[in-house]
Amino acid sequence: MSADIKVDKIMDLKGMPCPMPVVKVSKGIKEVAIGQVIEAHTTDPGALADFPAWARTSGNEILKTDQTGDVIKFYIKRKV
Repeated sequence: MSADIKVDKIMDLKGMPCPMPVVKVSKGIKEVAIGQVIEAHTTDPGALADFPAWARTSGNEILKTDQTGDVIKFYIKRKV
């Protein structure tokens, strides 16, 4: 977890093929309040393009992206 970001919900999406990580986060973001943060873990390399595109169209914000090996972590703030 990133020390400078308070995470309110962690979603383990590892092993899910595209587009499931974005679909799951799209539903999961509605389970946190506006201003709260989801930390999503995925192994889908397509997520590096999918999540920023989804954030732009949904009005949410990607605060940070970390990649360690094949695990990509997105820190997503609910804005709407």
